[in-house]
Amino acid sequence: MTTPQTPPKQPVGPILEIPDGMEIVYANLARISHSPADIVLDFAHLLPGEPKAKIRSRVVMTPLSAKLLVRALTENLARYETAFGEIKLPTNTTLADNLFKPFQQPPEPPKES
Repeated sequence: MTTPQTPPKQPVGPILEIPDGMEIVYANLARISHSPADIVLDFAHLLPGEPKAKIRSRVVMTPLSAKLLVRALTENLARYETAFGEIKLPTNTTLADNLFKPFQQPPEPPKES
């Protein structure tokens, strides 16, 4: 009796190529706008104390593609939190408070008596 051969796994989705010299962009600020046909995501890096942030990257996609991106991000964030713990959202009320407040260690839990 012969063992059935398993077909080689096909890659899921297209094979993506990263061009040589592609610039990596760090963003801590995103602006989202839309028209009836497009969703526009602008990414920028805002430095503390600076009044302006230069847009470093712009992504334009269809509303359907944007909704699929939201789904993919949601699924990936859930897997990330399963592996590394919950991502805590800041509770401050302004963008400046969230972006420019110095990092503080979380409070220690109360000690049981």
